Amino acid sequence: MAVTEPAPASPLGPVRSSSAGAATPRGNPGQDPAPHEGILRRQSLRESAARTYARSLPIVPVRARGLTIEGADGRRYLDCLSGAGTLALGHNHPVVLEAIKKVLDSGAPLHVLDLATPVKDAFTTELFATLPRELADNARIQFCGPAGTDAVEAAFTLVRAATGRSGLLAFTGAYHGMTAGALAASGGAEDVRVTRLPFPQDYRCPFGTGGDHGAELAARWTESVLDDPKSGTPAPAGMILEPVQGEGGVNPAPDGWMRRMREITASRSIPLIADEVQTGVGRTGAFWAVEHSGIVPDVMVLSKAIGGSLPLAVIVYRSELDTWQPGAHAGTFRGNQLAMAAGTATLAHVRENRLAERAADLGARMLASLQGLACHHPCIGDVRGRGLMIGVELVDPEAAPVGAGGVAPPDPVLARAVQQECLRRGLIVELGGRHSTVVRLLPPLTLTDEQATAVVDRLADALAAAERSPHRRTVTGSIR
Repeated sequence: MAVTEPAPASPLGPVRSSSAGAATPRGNPGQDPAPHEGILRRQSLRESAARTYARSLPIVPVRARGLTIEGADGRRYLDCLSGAGTLALGHNHPVVLEAIKKVLDSGAPLHVLDLATPVKDAFTTELFATLPRELADNARIQFCGPAGTDAVEAAFTLVRAATGRSGLLAFTGAYHGMTAGALAASGGAEDVRVTRLPFPQDYRCPFGTGGDHGAELAARWTESVLDDPKSGTPAPAGMILEPVQGEGGVNPAPDGWMRRMREITASRSIPLIADEVQTGVGRTGAFWAVEHSGIVPDVMVLSKAIGGSLPLAVIVYRSELDTWQPGAHAGTFRGNQLAMAAGTATLAHVRENRLAERAADLGARMLASLQGLACHHPCIGDVRGRGLMIGVELVDPEAAPVGAGGVAPPDPVLARAVQQECLRRGLIVELGGRHSTVVRLLPPLTLTDEQATAVVDRLADALAAAERSPHRRTVTGSIR
């Protein structure tokens, strides 16, 4: 039976490979499944070909609490997608529901454009209380459209206005959103208008070295591009980076490299933009991921968890950059009062209950358990992450090594099979990284020790089942 909240705490034990806890139907076993299947069928007929999560997760959620989702078919799942990292406190946390209810019962306006309200003032005050002190003491905030990608666009507009320059620096493997400007700065861009720099990785280091040496080479390359008059890169308006690349495969930026990027940009008067859309609000074991390295960026892009499960996105930045004109970046839905109330409650709850520290501790134990699992499964190429932002990269160990580092090629067929086996066992996970071969875990910060054990156990069982599948190699997919 799936673990439901609340659950008693217990030490994160050894990995167990068993099918216990698989999602099973509840209620009348003879009940007509047509309503559930009909909803899925109508979705496939009505929604666009661009739909994503619905393809790999054919479930119909009807109730949710904490880590647990219940589908229309009566099955229960442990949700380690968490709205792509949005649900810091899990589904329907009581403090979030109470904050929303309080606004609804008050008769306050729900739509106010960018007018000042008590709800907005409370949110801004709580947010500033969590920011790095050096930034918070001299910060401005811009409320953006409700998606993180709009906040990325606002950050670009801001630094271009402040510097009078247009170019941008971004990194391989990056993901910053789906609008045109955000996509141009992401790793999959085809119409390149942004200078791409190497992001340091240990497992698939572009220089074949990894570690501190690989990070140092990446930093030197950045300096060379900026200082070489023949590099083809004019002085940029800004540099944008993720402290941990999420969609790029859960690649944490080395702290030393982060400090080098801060030094390089500061010495050349290049605003540094930290994209904390997915890494913020305790996810990585610090309230903001930049705190691990101790750097203070010029601009922080914030969304997802700051809205307490509702749509909200902002940028906060040094007041010296505040040179743009009124209306330089605007949007009709910048004043989401319910999201601000839910966000205030979430930020305060994470801060007051030290959930970032909890994420650091529990995440380290989950990483250790998964790394132990890798000893018995050669198809696990790497286990990495920070806090409760964890990735397991799956490879084909029988294929010839590839890349500068000489490691096994990624195995997207196995990764898809593992995701589906997880779903059969009542565990929701997402895939990311190059070729979508990294199994990603983004559980809520309210995860209990018992639930963490269940997550690891189900993933272990799913991996073993996927490896045994006779159909796994019938679909071309391994990258050689």
